[in-house]
Amino acid sequence: LVGRRSIVVLYHLFQHRSSSPPRSLAVRPHKPHLASLSATDMTLPNPILHYPANVPPVAALVAARICGVDLTEKPEKDWSSAASATLVFQDKAKLRGIPSILRYLARSSTTSSALYVSDPVASTMIDHVLDQSSSISSGVAFQTVCASLAEHLASTTYLVGHSLTIADLAVWGQLFSARQWDSLKKLPAHSNIVRWLDLCSMNETVAQVTSEALANRPGAKRAVAQADNSEKNSKTAGSKDTGGSFDIDLEGASEGNVVTRFPPEPSGYLHIGHAKAALLNQYFARHYKGKLIIRFDDTNPSKEKDEFVENILDDCKTLGLDPDVITYTSDSFPQILEIGTRLIKEGQMYIDDTPMERMRDERINRIDSAARANTVDTNLKLWQDMIEGNEKGLSCAARFRMDMQNDNGALRDPVAFRCNLTPHHRTGTTYKVYPTYDCACPFVDALEGVTHALRTSEYRDREAQYRWVQDMMGMRKVHIWDYSRLNFVYTTLSKRKLQWFVDQGHVERWDDPRFPTVQGMKRRGLQIEALKEFILMQGASRNVNLMEWEKLWTLNKRVIDPVCPRHVAVVDQGRVLLTLLNGPATPEVVSVPRHKKHPPAGTKLTTRMSQIWLEQIDAALLKVGEEITLMDWGNCIVKKIDVDQNGGVIGIDAELHLEGSVKTTKLKLTWLPKIDELVPLTLVDFDYLITKKKVEEDDIFADLVNLNSEVRTITHGDANMRTLLKGDVLQLERKGYFIVDEPFVSASSPMVLFSIPDGRTRSWGVSVAGLGK
Repeated sequence: LVGRRSIVVLYHLFQHRSSSPPRSLAVRPHKPHLASLSATDMTLPNPILHYPANVPPVAALVAARICGVDLTEKPEKDWSSAASATLVFQDKAKLRGIPSILRYLARSSTTSSALYVSDPVASTMIDHVLDQSSSISSGVAFQTVCASLAEHLASTTYLVGHSLTIADLAVWGQLFSARQWDSLKKLPAHSNIVRWLDLCSMNETVAQVTSEALANRPGAKRAVAQADNSEKNSKTAGSKDTGGSFDIDLEGASEGNVVTRFPPEPSGYLHIGHAKAALLNQYFARHYKGKLIIRFDDTNPSKEKDEFVENILDDCKTLGLDPDVITYTSDSFPQILEIGTRLIKEGQMYIDDTPMERMRDERINRIDSAARANTVDTNLKLWQDMIEGNEKGLSCAARFRMDMQNDNGALRDPVAFRCNLTPHHRTGTTYKVYPTYDCACPFVDALEGVTHALRTSEYRDREAQYRWVQDMMGMRKVHIWDYSRLNFVYTTLSKRKLQWFVDQGHVERWDDPRFPTVQGMKRRGLQIEALKEFILMQGASRNVNLMEWEKLWTLNKRVIDPVCPRHVAVVDQGRVLLTLLNGPATPEVVSVPRHKKHPPAGTKLTTRMSQIWLEQIDAALLKVGEEITLMDWGNCIVKKIDVDQNGGVIGIDAELHLEGSVKTTKLKLTWLPKIDELVPLTLVDFDYLITKKKVEEDDIFADLVNLNSEVRTITHGDANMRTLLKGDVLQLERKGYFIVDEPFVSASSPMVLFSIPDGRTRSWGVSVAGLGK
């Protein structure tokens, strides 16, 4: 019996117990009554949730919505704010306090919410957190409680397990009703709590229910406003550093009036830096119930392809982006060209035929170009040459007339338009002149109604240029918020350099598992859930640092380890045949769990026989007379070891000793039966593509390429691996985590498995050798 029906049955059980029930935990029903239950009997009125009108139990309301449990709410205006929420049933039975109510809701769930897990250890931990949650209230011990909570969250995503549970909801609700949290949340020591609160608040149901509470019950305003991250202060966004939180003030932002945009250039696939930009823009658009635009910045036909557009859209779908509209900068080319003509007539733009290198030198040395003195008529004629794409036009560039003496180099007459005869992937040969990003972006942002442009801090010097362009074009102001760009060790996020790797044949495609692209990392085994969590942990911080990859892969391990099936593989080279002298006379097939702690992973068949394979590295550790454990079987005692002239083990005799204790053995070894059904495997491990930890601008990039960034190992795996599909994640016991890149087809075509970093083991090669420090 599960869900609502179990509660109904328990209700009838307690209706018919004696007035003085025995001390035994068992309650014995009258069987005839249970047998006579009708469908009508199985339906009860909704329980009534009573609570102080000025302090609604938002955690319970969220849990009820997630679990699909209907409640009748009854705010009590005459209750004090310290009164406990109470759930009252038809028979007047009561559950008092948020912990008890949350337990009831989770256990009565009609959905697959998993707010209360079935695992006995995890459920016990949830109960412990629920029992302790009521102690989280303002007072002298509050800061100590927060310190303990921060320490716990430093090594885990949620309070218990790998997803939202009622433990999270209970503590979440307590923190937001405690006034002391307002003063403590800004302390660096509590950044992990802030990160966790942000994660909880990103849950769609949490956001929806708390927003409704805010709209319908003014008394809930404080708790809900904090949960929604919309508490305002007098500081402007431009002067506030947020650390790893999304708790920032977007200047001029208000509910329903925020429009953000994610503007990828279709000149490559999305990488992890783009993922951060995309998720940040979506977060703020949804947070303020506004609008998200995905706009392809297609202003350079030499680099852009339909292939990139299609794969960027696939990447956006993978990331869970839900744009309100998809646009292209090329949609606005006619208006941008009209603006260009107007600016020339107004004297705000001129046409320059100075060679590129000389133009660059003049900008560096603050020297006016001779073309700056052109008349309007001369500029208009040259502008027409550019529009036509003739020989003269191809030698020209249109430049904004800003300030060549400005200390900010971005304001020294930047290029606004260039000629390009390469057919555009959307407009073909219609246009011969194209706006630069610096020209098009401010205009299209304003044209499309963008209210807040989120940009990486590398664009900070261009903010004045952005505003100048909007002012000269007569467009409305768009607010700018900058955040830190992601930088990783031994990695480049430059699309130009990533394209170079492809062009030079160092990788085959943009989805290479060594690439920091969304598709490359996914192919390597990164779960999008882990990537999103990692981005969330960075928040909208402006702090720039060089990050290690270990943190991301550690988060990934927390996602895959609890659920991925376990399998066995033995390396072909040097493998050793172990003969069990008292082994089964005929092979025995037994069923064992694919994951001992996760029953949904199912079972696998293992063949036990008198001859089994061990890896050479394991065989070399054995000693005659030693008792060892064969995993998923039992113990055996080594009787004889045969070696070759070089000392390598070539054969082992042993006897089963199944009555022996696996707790007393030092060596617990994986093995495979000597059968023809074993699956041929190629295990592929990867290293960084770059040998220098931090790439500098003046580095000769070709000298930094790691020419030995891939290692392949030929092995055989257990026969159960035949059923694995492309993209399946598994653990090869005592080897690590892997993802299927090429599934089993036939014995002549090995499966290909890619190694998934676990966040602890250093990659071989660069980091082991200590190169590029």
